Amino acid sequence: MKPTLVVMLKVPRPGRVKTRLGRDIGMVTAAWWFRHQVRQLLRRIEDPRWRVVLAVAPDREGLRSRVWPARFERWPQGRGNLGDRMTRMMQKAGGPVCVIGADIPGINRRRIAAAFAALGSHDAVFGPAPDGGYWLIGVKTGSKLRKTALDGVRWSTQHALSDSRHALNFDRVALVDTLADVDAVDDLP
Repeated sequence: MKPTLVVMLKVPRPGRVKTRLGRDIGMVTAAWWFRHQVRQLLRRIEDPRWRVVLAVAPDREGLRSRVWPARFERWPQGRGNLGDRMTRMMQKAGGPVCVIGADIPGINRRRIAAAFAALGSHDAVFGPAPDGGYWLIGVKTGSKLRKTALDGVRWSTQHALSDSRHALNFDRVALVDTLADVDAVDDLP
């Protein structure tokens, strides 16, 4: 069975995506940037070594939207905080799975391959971000995660990575390259 790469994303509607960036450059421009960033990302990460699944929100609109290429399978993210939704995606994927955000320009096939390779000898893998969060989380066996696997994580803080590592409570955790996401105009490449 191929490993699964899950891309967490929202339908690119002004005021719904990249709102912090939107305060700097305008909500319409931020939504436009996100839409084109995701299209470029999908071209950079598509690879026969893994299947790519789009975890979409809002659920109904994301499943029907024609914004994203139809060749990618789509799963509804469902309710809950980011940890609830990512855990659900990893459980559904079952085997080796990595979950990434859609707003990190530095993601490419080489970095994804390195994360999946790390799962060969580790239970989990993270791609750290400079702000204390992470751009990638992966587990060797998503189907074995408990529903509360990422409970207690302080999302959108400098503690997100350390809290997630603690919550997962795995002995063998790998780290791959550190990459930054785009939250504000100063983060744009």
